[in-house]
Amino acid sequence: MSSNDTAALLAAGNEVLQREGVLLDDQRWDDWLALFAPDCEFWMPTWRSDEVLGSDPRTEVSHMYYSSRAGLEDRILRIRSRRSPASMPMARTAHLVTAVLPLEAPADDRMKLRSTWSCHVFAPRTQTQHVFFGCSEHELERRDGNWLIRRKKITLKNDYIPTMLDIHCV
Repeated sequence: MSSNDTAALLAAGNEVLQREGVLLDDQRWDDWLALFAPDCEFWMPTWRSDEVLGSDPRTEVSHMYYSSRAGLEDRILRIRSRRSPASMPMARTAHLVTAVLPLEAPADDRMKLRSTWSCHVFAPRTQTQHVFFGCSEHELERRDGNWLIRRKKITLKNDYIPTMLDIHCV
């Protein structure tokens, strides 16, 4: 693969990660869900200790874990129902995604990326603001010409959470 091909693939991957943040900020839930493969995994582990991050969502407590897009769809359904205390009224967010780097050489149909992110959150009900930050690993797959998120692992670095935390805040 030429360096131009690699650069084009990485640019496409970066665009997916940037788009994800914008769609969350704009609360465009259907478009956000469309970024995920039906068989995706969405995971935000907890820290076992100050230095050790959880390693298995099936045997350890997680901040969030969805084993497929159906779980994400269910969460969005609850947000839209306006019956979710964690999201009423909806927080206003601004996602910043930076330092997008490959974890391995990208291929024509898959790539693994690491990024650093922060999400600024304003809660209208309490008129408070918080910043959550960390890093994420994304596994992307090209299916039918589109890049989809196959796996997302979110490492929340400031995990002493001062308020409710939901999918649109990370």
